[in-house]
Amino acid sequence: MVKSKKFILVALLIVVIAASTAVVAFAQTGTSDESQTPESQEAALLVKVATIYQGKTGVALDTTALKESLAEARIQIRDEALVTRLQKLVADGKITQEQADQYSTWWQDKPDTPLFGQIGGHFGDMMRGRMGGPGDLPVV
Repeated sequence: MVKSKKFILVALLIVVIAASTAVVAFAQTGTSDESQTPESQEAALLVKVATIYQGKTGVALDTTALKESLAEARIQIRDEALVTRLQKLVADGKITQEQADQYSTWWQDKPDTPLFGQIGGHFGDMMRGRMGGPGDLPVV
């Protein structure tokens, strides 16, 4: 009885994952050009933002400075979230302050290598938002 419930739960989970992946794939194929890279999409967004901002305020934005500012803001927000998370773990007694300090030091010293840039194949494409149509979905 317990094994059959586990089997049903696993099968249901697989169906839900496959369905949500299909929805994401269909949504992406209808709205964006798959030949564009994330970098070119971001550059187009920054140009659009700068144009709209100039139209509303009369002040031109330098898209290069805007891109650098966004990257810096992402890093600051990530680092602040890490500090907050580590403080909560220490306060909850899950780690010591020394462990939090060690992790923080490791985090600051680690190389800035993008994780998804190294992953290849279908999974890497999926994580980078480049999934194609239903033909690219795994058969469940």
